[in-house]
Amino acid sequence: MDAQETLIWEGSPSQWTNFKLFFICGLLAFLIVPIFIALWRWLETRKHVYRVTTQRIIITQGVLTRRTDQLELYRAKDASMLEPFWLRIFKLGHVDLVTSDPTTPTLRLQAVPNAASLREQLRNVIETLRVSKGIRELDLGEVRL
Repeated sequence: MDAQETLIWEGSPSQWTNFKLFFICGLLAFLIVPIFIALWRWLETRKHVYRVTTQRIIITQGVLTRRTDQLELYRAKDASMLEPFWLRIFKLGHVDLVTSDPTTPTLRLQAVPNAASLREQLRNVIETLRVSKGIRELDLGEVRL
C-alpha cells in the first residue's frame, strides 16, 4: 500500500459458513477423519482474508500454498448485498461486486459482518475513485445484426 491508500476494512468469511460440515462432523465424532476435515475447513476459512483499502480489494487465501489476488476498485461497476436467512440471523451477509476486470468479473465478499455498511463504504470509495480518475462507463447495450 502506498501513502495515499488506507485500510477501510479487513476480515474473513464467518465460520458460520461451515456450520453444516461442523454439525455433520460432530455427529460422526466417533470417527477420527471428520474431525480433521472440520479442522481443515476451519483453517481454510480462517486463512481467507479480505482487505479493503481506499483503492483496491486484496484477497489472500490458502493454508499451505497462499494466493493473493487484487481488484482495483475503480473497475467495480455495481455493488450489491445478499443476506440469506441463515446468515441474517447472525448479522452477516455477502457483498457482491460486478467489475470490468477480465480476471475477476464478479467478486463476492462472503459472510461478512455489517455487510450493508461495507457495501455503502465501497460504493462511496468507488464513486470517489472514478471521479478522481475521470473514469466513465460506456454501455453499448446489446448489438443486433
